[in-house]
Amino acid sequence: MTKYVFTTGGVVSSVGKGIVSAGLGLLLESRGLKIAMMKLDPYINVDPGTMNPFEHGEVFVTDDGAETDLDLGHYERFTSAKLSQKSNATTGSIYNAVIQKERRGEFLGKTVQVIPHITDEIKSRIRMLTAEEDGVDVAIVEIGGTVGDIESLPFLEALRQFRLEIGPENCCFVHVTLVPYIEAAGELKTKPTQHSVRALRDIGLQPDVIVCRTGKKRLGPDQCAKIALFCNVTREAIINAEDISPIYAIPLNFKSQQLDGIVLKRLGMDVPEGDLSEWTAMVERLKAAEKVVKIAAVGKYVGHDDAYKSINEAFVHAGIWNDCKVSLQWVDSEQFEKGVDVAATLSEYDGIVVGPGFGSRGIEGKIMAVRYARENRVPYFGICLGMQIAVIEMTRSLLGLPKATSTEFDPNTPDPVISLLSEQRGVMEMGGTMRLGQYRCELGEDTLARAAYGSDVIFERHRHRYEFNNAYLERLCASGMVVSGRHVKGDHELVEIIELKGHPWFCASQFHPEFKSKPQRPQPLFRDFVRAAAAYKDARA
Repeated sequence: MTKYVFTTGGVVSSVGKGIVSAGLGLLLESRGLKIAMMKLDPYINVDPGTMNPFEHGEVFVTDDGAETDLDLGHYERFTSAKLSQKSNATTGSIYNAVIQKERRGEFLGKTVQVIPHITDEIKSRIRMLTAEEDGVDVAIVEIGGTVGDIESLPFLEALRQFRLEIGPENCCFVHVTLVPYIEAAGELKTKPTQHSVRALRDIGLQPDVIVCRTGKKRLGPDQCAKIALFCNVTREAIINAEDISPIYAIPLNFKSQQLDGIVLKRLGMDVPEGDLSEWTAMVERLKAAEKVVKIAAVGKYVGHDDAYKSINEAFVHAGIWNDCKVSLQWVDSEQFEKGVDVAATLSEYDGIVVGPGFGSRGIEGKIMAVRYARENRVPYFGICLGMQIAVIEMTRSLLGLPKATSTEFDPNTPDPVISLLSEQRGVMEMGGTMRLGQYRCELGEDTLARAAYGSDVIFERHRHRYEFNNAYLERLCASGMVVSGRHVKGDHELVEIIELKGHPWFCASQFHPEFKSKPQRPQPLFRDFVRAAAAYKDARA
């Protein structure tokens, strides 16, 4: 039967449970095991789709259109686990499902309670993760939040029950905690970890492994022994997790401490050692790169890296392939609207990218950035909104229509070159109603997109409500725009990728290519954009 690893967190939030889970998944896969991965989030939103990226971070989209937590992006980048709607569940979705069952009379008039109805629903979601997939050896389930939070209690109670139902020998609990360094005392303090584990044990759960986040320091033998003694775990099950860069080196640190072996021993699984040589070579190649390519990412969520987490990582992957480091520097588009000189700001960069986003704030500044890239032949890459911005700029500049824009920004514009998708008209609810998930895209010959992918058909993931207005297609193509990617739906063609004739590298996609990038398999458009930026840098030098 499938074995289960449950990852919990203590002391503080954002302690690194997602990276620990993904890193462990990589180590288990290297041993030939088939894994499944899941994130349980304690917030009441049904999914993160309506949440502000500045507060929550990016929304990661799966092939089947689930809007999920950004940790699922880590799972995909580190492992080959198949992620779907079943891979992320929230308190909101759990309660919503239970309430719907109650309305249908499925509880036969009984009083609906947290125990057993909510906990039963949580356990059913965990079982669903592997119910339709054959041969899953280990399922790794991460519990969001922090032990001690009210929000997490139903999930932890469900795990206590689940452990009893499938047998303790089939479960392993990995607890990730912060061990703070007190500067005045000059030492790492283990007491918060002890309190965190005690809170977990009060609920009825005993960790089998404790992963200690220690910042730049590392636990000494005496401190490890102290944590082991007071937290009732073996000494070898205390894992050091000091800050390591790049993040792709973190699993190698875990491997050196035999994290995977400890977990497998707890689960009673005898599996041969794995081969991490390719992963190690990738990390070494990343560390060895000396050339730096500077990319300006023009947007509005410039103060929060997690808002564009997958984009950041896709550029790291592209840099590995091009033997360079990509210095992605976020540039606030609103400053251009306030009079800051666009050329003076962007002239120091080797490429410009405009990424996804919603709302009208900062839009005119993004249009100015696209105009600069187009007129000065600077490599440009647009993603989702970045494609729409490029179309708006070309319509204004090349067709002489100064009021052209998207109906998202001006519903009364005389030239709606970007307009609401036909299936979005009349949609009132905001959550889970966009064009979501993987769609087919046909690539044109002799285009940058075709050269990048090396294929005439691709499948990429979407998350948007607005599309290119085909009423402007003929005039824009006559003015130099190239449609290099199309999605054909009946007698309607949705423009998916545009390029600019005569420009060294100008390409923008309606889809989100960043979601499919991996460190050992960089996304083709990111890879070729970075290569073009490196060539532009060399030409200027």
